[in-house]
Amino acid sequence: MAVNYPNGKKFHAESHMPKTAKRKDFVYSNRGMTLEEEINSSNEHYLSSGKAVIHKKPTPIQVVKVDYPKRSAAVIKEAYYRQSSTTDYNGVYKGLYLDFEAKETKNKTAIPLSNFHEHQIIHMKRCIQQQGITFVLIRFSVFNRVFLLNSSYLIDFWENTLNNGRKSIPLAFIEDNGIEVAYGFNPRLDYLDAVDKMLERTIK
Repeated sequence: MAVNYPNGKKFHAESHMPKTAKRKDFVYSNRGMTLEEEINSSNEHYLSSGKAVIHKKPTPIQVVKVDYPKRSAAVIKEAYYRQSSTTDYNGVYKGLYLDFEAKETKNKTAIPLSNFHEHQIIHMKRCIQQQGITFVLIRFSVFNRVFLLNSSYLIDFWENTLNNGRKSIPLAFIEDNGIEVAYGFNPRLDYLDAVDKMLERTIK
């Protein structure tokens, strides 16, 4: 079955090289994994260890071509991913509702706000109103660095850009206000440790 994204582009996995010898062996085994794959792998570990229940939300698919080689069977030949109406992931951790988006960028100095969509901002605002914990996981693929950023900062930048503010969130701002997520073996990307640190900041 051929499944195509709306823009027609195909995904190509990238290699990620470590910046320190300490992570060398792990990153070689991690070469080519997308941020989504790393999060999914981590979620499997969290689930099996009883730490949290977090899943990727399924993306709706529009079927456009179906063949019927047999009367009793149908084969989907072509379909398109439709844009999701919310964020990428949600779940429960320590009795808290988590809802977050994951984004990658090849940009070395900032993540463009064009990576996000208005419906995602609206959804995050609604979750916050219900006392949910919302954030974004951002990977700067050139450096193979992942950060957790409280969605309140994303919302502020989004609203400022509507008033002719800057069109991106600088890496320097994310380094100062976000939390860098550590790579490991299992979980591969321990973002819940970063969630704990974000919650500690909120309490203070």
